[in-house]
Amino acid sequence: MNARLTLFRRLALAGVLLALAVVILGAWVRLSAAGLGCPDWPGCYGHLSADSAARNIEAISEAFPHRPFEYHKALKEMVHRYFASSLGLLILVLAGLAIRNRTDPHQPVALPLILVALVIFQGLLGMWTVTLLLKPLIVVLHLLGGLTTLSLLAWLSMRSPAERAVTERGGTGLRKLAVAAFAVLVLQIALGGWTSSNYAALACPDFPTCQHTWWPEMDVQDAFILWRGLGIDYEGGVLDHPARVAIHFVHRLGAIAAALMLGLLGFTAWRRGTTPAVRNTGAILLLILVAQLILGPWMVMHALPLSLATAHNGVAAILLLATLRLNRLLR
Repeated sequence: MNARLTLFRRLALAGVLLALAVVILGAWVRLSAAGLGCPDWPGCYGHLSADSAARNIEAISEAFPHRPFEYHKALKEMVHRYFASSLGLLILVLAGLAIRNRTDPHQPVALPLILVALVIFQGLLGMWTVTLLLKPLIVVLHLLGGLTTLSLLAWLSMRSPAERAVTERGGTGLRKLAVAAFAVLVLQIALGGWTSSNYAALACPDFPTCQHTWWPEMDVQDAFILWRGLGIDYEGGVLDHPARVAIHFVHRLGAIAAALMLGLLGFTAWRRGTTPAVRNTGAILLLILVAQLILGPWMVMHALPLSLATAHNGVAAILLLATLRLNRLLR
């Protein structure tokens, strides 16, 4: 492996860590109700920092009479934006390195360019998240875009099968299971984002029952309307309680399906993988899954403390990386 490719892989790994931080910070901002801490974009009340905005309260009050300035929320939102901007710059550097090193047969070129397009689209989604007043569909797409960015960076940081001395042989069934488990996990994460963006996380405050019954009264039809028009402020949620219960309950059902799929994948890889890397990744996947299954109910039973809710989002992202790693090893 030449020096340029080594540098590329190391920067991609740095991008993974930075993207993970951006995803976790995004969850922290959303869960602490700071998503509209800066109601404009890309600045904050027309300024480049929360501190600068804080020095111009009178002008801000005139320009944004319906959105009072709250320093702690604005600061959280701007920190998230700073990290996201840094990630965008790193992705541009990766694309430049990929083009420069394109003659190396092991150098990916298409994926870094796709990442540049993706990060531009993510910037637009970030803007629309604010300007469309936390519309749930945009929030979920922004979340999935961030996780896609994270996944592509992780893929680029891993050595390809052609470069490894030992690779997994056979195991077509395991490969198919890994793909299916990855798809189910992505769907479950999307459901989690829909639950959070519709403020339905506490619609079922008890566990394992929901509203003290195994099958609560729900409004499924209203719960999953993706687009409700423009001009609606979604901060705090707009759905009635039965619709929020439906969202939360479907997310719980999805958690059962995802746990079964991921548990089967992790156990099968751990017990039947033909390389140490596959077996070790399977074991790690099982450990992360157990941690997530503990965090979810614990979070609900403790009325959604910010630390646990943020950790729940972060562990979901790490679970996605572990599943992606298994898919990479099995290719």
